[in-house]
Amino acid sequence: MAGRLHIDQFDPATLLPRLKGSETLITSPNMAPRRHLTAIRLEHGTLQAVPMFWGMTPGWLEVLDHAPHNARAESLDERRMFREAFAARRCLVPVSGVYVWKEQLRMKQPFLVTTASRAPFLLAAIWCRYFTDATTAFDSLALVTVEANAFLAPVTDRFPTLIAPDEAQAWLDPRTPLTQARSLLAPAPNEQLGLFPVSRRVNNPAHQGRECAWPTGPMHLVTDMP
Repeated sequence: MAGRLHIDQFDPATLLPRLKGSETLITSPNMAPRRHLTAIRLEHGTLQAVPMFWGMTPGWLEVLDHAPHNARAESLDERRMFREAFAARRCLVPVSGVYVWKEQLRMKQPFLVTTASRAPFLLAAIWCRYFTDATTAFDSLALVTVEANAFLAPVTDRFPTLIAPDEAQAWLDPRTPLTQARSLLAPAPNEQLGLFPVSRRVNNPAHQGRECAWPTGPMHLVTDMP
């Protein structure tokens, strides 16, 4: 699953040159759900970066702690809040890494998953809006997860969907047929990703120091697989 993100300082326009506006990327070495992060969506045909709350919060949700921060790709059509958002309100979250935890005998070892080149990447998400009053809107999102690829399977069973920059327009555009949008929800190629163990300081979302992402062991790539 995706319960923590690494968002370093970078310009999302390096991934999406058509991105407009001057919204500052919200960064965190240990971004947890129920915080605001930067999302990218289409507004009147233009790519815009906007802050959104990580945890999908429709107006009828009574308990904020129940706001889902992930949505399984396989069940997007089964829950109303996901079905409507998938059909009309898709977005992207620019990140530099995703934390996962591997079950071990006496503890869970955290790993940071990045691209093999350590370049930033885009995660698929869906969003919703409700109005807190007549003029104030509250936008929130959930990441869309898929089964982990063979490279990540020994560490985690699910992982957020990566969207390639050249597929971003198709994902974001509500006019894209749902069959085409759904075809983008696939595990990342094994060779695209790498991972390395990090300090267990990342287990506590209150820890926001850069040491959360410092490697405590070597980077593993698909070429290391037996």
